[in-house]
Amino acid sequence: MATEIRELRDASGLTQKAFSELYGIPVSTLRKWEQGESSPPDYVVRLLARSLPQSRRSLRTLKSRDGTLYYYDPGRNSVLDAKGNEILIRESLDGVKEQNLLLYLEDLFEDFYAIQEKFNRDCYYDKREDIVWSR
Repeated sequence: MATEIRELRDASGLTQKAFSELYGIPVSTLRKWEQGESSPPDYVVRLLARSLPQSRRSLRTLKSRDGTLYYYDPGRNSVLDAKGNEILIRESLDGVKEQNLLLYLEDLFEDFYAIQEKFNRDCYYDKREDIVWSR
């Protein structure tokens, strides 16, 4: 079980700290799991494996120069990042030059995280302010 957790984290490309923050697992617990000092419940391993893109066999892996991993799932017509964020796309990526595709993916996920941050910020302020927006 320890090897499996470590393999899942390694496949995600995340550090122990980033992995634990992403999944809400204390770093000390993750370390114990990876070192075999304790074992996670089976359902936790299955949930983690399902949430990581690497557990899907149909994915095409794309690696940028800086080591960032992206995944293309032609069956779902979607792209994913190493954190498991999935974005549905309309256009097939077959035939797109890989070096260009990596640039497109970097832009796509950069914009995704920017709009996600804006959304979180708007929700944060909405809870604290008495403002109602309209269009």
